[in-house]
Amino acid sequence: MSASPPPLSRLGGLATRRRRAVLVVGAILFAIAAAIGAGAQSALSLSRFEAPGSESDRAEDVLREEFGDGSPNFLLLVTAKEGTVDDAAVADAGRALTEELAEEPLVTTVGSYWTRGNTPTLASEDRTQALVVAWLAGDATEVREELADVSPEFTRDEALITVQPGGQDEIFRQVSDESRQDFLRAEAVIIPVVLVLLVWAYRRWSAAGLTLGVGLFSVLATLAILRGVTAFVEVSTFAANLALVLGLGLGIDYSLFVIARFREESAAGRDKLAAAARTVETAGRTVLFSGITVAASLAALFAFPFPFLQSFAYGGIAVVLTAAFGAVVLLPAALAAVGHRVLRPRPPATTTDVTQGRWYRSTLRVMRRPLLYGLPVLVVLLALGAPFLGAQFGLPDERVLPSDAASRVTQEQIRENFPTEVTDGLQIVATGVDQPTGTATDEYAALLSEQPGVFQVDAPTGSYVDGTRVGDNPAEPGQFATDDAVRLTVVADRPALEGDMTELVADIRAVDAPYEVLVGGFPAAMTDFREALLDRLPLVVAIILLVTFVIIFLMTGSVLIPAKATVANVLSLTVMFGSLVWVFQDGNLSGLLDFTPAGRMEPSIPILMFCIAYGLSMDYEVFIMARIKEEYDRTGDNTAAVAAGIQRSAPLITAAAGILALTFAAYVTGSVVFLKQLGVGMALAVLVDALLIRTVLVPAAMRLAGDANWWAPGPLRRLHERFGLREAGPAEPAPTASSATLTTGAR
Repeated sequence: MSASPPPLSRLGGLATRRRRAVLVVGAILFAIAAAIGAGAQSALSLSRFEAPGSESDRAEDVLREEFGDGSPNFLLLVTAKEGTVDDAAVADAGRALTEELAEEPLVTTVGSYWTRGNTPTLASEDRTQALVVAWLAGDATEVREELADVSPEFTRDEALITVQPGGQDEIFRQVSDESRQDFLRAEAVIIPVVLVLLVWAYRRWSAAGLTLGVGLFSVLATLAILRGVTAFVEVSTFAANLALVLGLGLGIDYSLFVIARFREESAAGRDKLAAAARTVETAGRTVLFSGITVAASLAALFAFPFPFLQSFAYGGIAVVLTAAFGAVVLLPAALAAVGHRVLRPRPPATTTDVTQGRWYRSTLRVMRRPLLYGLPVLVVLLALGAPFLGAQFGLPDERVLPSDAASRVTQEQIRENFPTEVTDGLQIVATGVDQPTGTATDEYAALLSEQPGVFQVDAPTGSYVDGTRVGDNPAEPGQFATDDAVRLTVVADRPALEGDMTELVADIRAVDAPYEVLVGGFPAAMTDFREALLDRLPLVVAIILLVTFVIIFLMTGSVLIPAKATVANVLSLTVMFGSLVWVFQDGNLSGLLDFTPAGRMEPSIPILMFCIAYGLSMDYEVFIMARIKEEYDRTGDNTAAVAAGIQRSAPLITAAAGILALTFAAYVTGSVVFLKQLGVGMALAVLVDALLIRTVLVPAAMRLAGDANWWAPGPLRRLHERFGLREAGPAEPAPTASSATLTTGAR
């Protein structure tokens, strides 16, 4: 009895025989995805930088339960048009404004310079400006949706005063709004430009349209999936940005590879049905390998206990599933239906001999002198990555927004004119205290006020500066003490605020307390978030490296090739991280890119970029190694296999990398620094990987290793023989047509 055909062979046959039914189902799915995905943005959530279960998180719980309060997350900057904020008329206007804000929904507590005894922490040094601070209860989405109405209402220019809104939740509300606008603007720019590039690459409108269609299907289907996921877990709005750039990128990557293989199979003499089915058997398998690799890299984000980062895992996995489905099922059905329209007529003078291809010749040139070509590239990559050695990580602030954003303007005035920022105060809480207003609290508050970087400490026993009680606490009754709970607020001075607040958080937590305390507040929350992030980072990196190593081994049967792929990927990532430091931390090109450097980076964005970039680097590794392995299995000649494999795959990879880099680069024109970082870093990583790593370092390393490339210990070799992931062997003598001439028309 003959063995049943492999699953991909059966899938290819089904997609081609039932092509009309598959295309009808695809059209229905596209329409459903468009209808559901169009409303995904409204279902996605906003996020805060929080570490669930951390000390700062538990401190916030105590604040809510014991004091009905929290760290101030909204403020109003009040500026006197004449005189000072101590003038009677201005003070009356300030008190009235405070009472009015207290009536707004979600506003639980509110205070101001005028209602808290003219405390210096709430006034500018020249007394022309003062603050109203408030805490709005609710999660990030609820609070920021409320602020969308409250902020415009309290943006005023009155006879005596002007009023400007600000605060942490207002800043990140505007970050979300700006990101959403960047998303729509990028979408409007990317799609037509990508279509033009695809037409140039294919020389066929039909091929370009099918490829873009797969990318758009992936984007819309991913948004629809994310909307469904929101019924069970919180998904960040930033996942939609990832859906756009990765959906288009992977959809186009996979389609380029599939259509190139279809053209090869057609050039070998197969009719369109046989060519499409054969494409699924071969290129379809490589696409699935690649998808597993990218999905595994992004799935590692689940190891972080933060909904913000986990959202990108949901989005990334959905992108891979939808892009692979579009490229392996829907696209072959379309090729079987209209295949002749995607075939580019070959000029009569163009040879189809793979050994005559430009990439074949350049690869042989590199392999003849691997050290001569490889070492300079290695030096360049290390030099470009060197700035990362000086990386400084810290807390994000208003400078992530464009210079004309309203909340940034407000915060910059506070930064310039006020001695401190009360919204960045540390909140110290304790429960089960016998005498909240006793001597122990008095001594503890005085000790805290003596710590370097502390401007003032407010406690139920009074306000303290440099170890001395300077007056009664002007807060409302019950705000700092209950029957058995106590709260102290530590306000940092300006130098501490301009530095790394995590140092002050550590110093305050190290002070001996007379009772068990919890330290919270925005700087503490960001510190705990960063520490939890860095604690999990080794696990995430280990998962990514291990999973991708295993996948490349199962594909090649080699232990050396996955190791070299890992080193090559890390090299491409060093360039990305070096650029982040050189540009966004140190401020080079800040004028051209229109942002304000803060001298530090928020760590979650580089970690996210690592997961994406590593997956994409392995994506290209899979594309190249699949063709090299296919040639090596056929010929047993390492050098010829590498040259032929690169000749067949390099045109695809360079075209795909150029288009993917363009989609990332579209975010450079955005207004939020986080997205600019993503655009610059990812575009550079993709281009370096495709143009230097895969076309110079890979062939140089493969030449130096020779036949040892394909070695594995006996047990692992037997494991690969049993479970290895291989493209199907040729059903007929392998075609000699060069994918360079068949896909891009350029040799």
